Amino acid sequence: MNNHELRERETSLTAEGRNMRENIQTAIEEALNSAPERKFIETVEFSFNLKDIDLKNPANRIQEEIRLPAGRGKPVKIAMFAGGEMATKARAAGIDIIDPATIEDLGGNRQQARKLANSIDFFLAEIPHMGTVGRFLGVVLGPRGKMPRPVPPTLDPAMIAAGLKDTAIVRSRDNMTFHSPVGSREQSVDDLTNNAMAIWTRVTGRLERGVGNIRSCFIKTSMGPSIKVEVIE
Repeated sequence: MNNHELRERETSLTAEGRNMRENIQTAIEEALNSAPERKFIETVEFSFNLKDIDLKNPANRIQEEIRLPAGRGKPVKIAMFAGGEMATKARAAGIDIIDPATIEDLGGNRQQARKLANSIDFFLAEIPHMGTVGRFLGVVLGPRGKMPRPVPPTLDPAMIAAGLKDTAIVRSRDNMTFHSPVGSREQSVDDLTNNAMAIWTRVTGRLERGVGNIRSCFIKTSMGPSIKVEVIE
């Protein structure tokens, strides 16, 4: 068990952890009840507002990949810069393929590159293409936290994709306010609460003062009102 997992386990067993779970669950229930039904599957989001921390120092920033215990609740779009046999394996795993020969052209069309970046949740790339992706698309993918994960020639991309389908990225950069997907509106309140607690314990575990660095936090659906979570210090 690594340090993050140990801290998460310890937090979940404390009275404060149990009370936070109740408060988060209450906020989730209110957020779901307050948001009208939409014609698409809304994402449920967990937002954080920090205080008393210097995010200009990269060491203090939040950059976490969190495996959600109940999954994301809707399909995740994964694309890979690959050719040949690797592209065949990736396509068989349901991964969208981007022809490496098009990388330079994509880099020259900023609008198309942004559209691609916004439509894909995670990118993968064969190792030989990583430098080209960084050179031509890094300015678009980097700020979004979507630079591709390198896939060695001996690794089946399906294995990486399987893990990413239940993964949430929590990334603050130098912003005191940031958010993360918790799941989808189609999931049960218990599943959403389990996911939100996984995010809560990881984020507070990364902060120097833990909960003391949380100014406020909220739960909302994609287009619903923000519901404040009562934070227990």
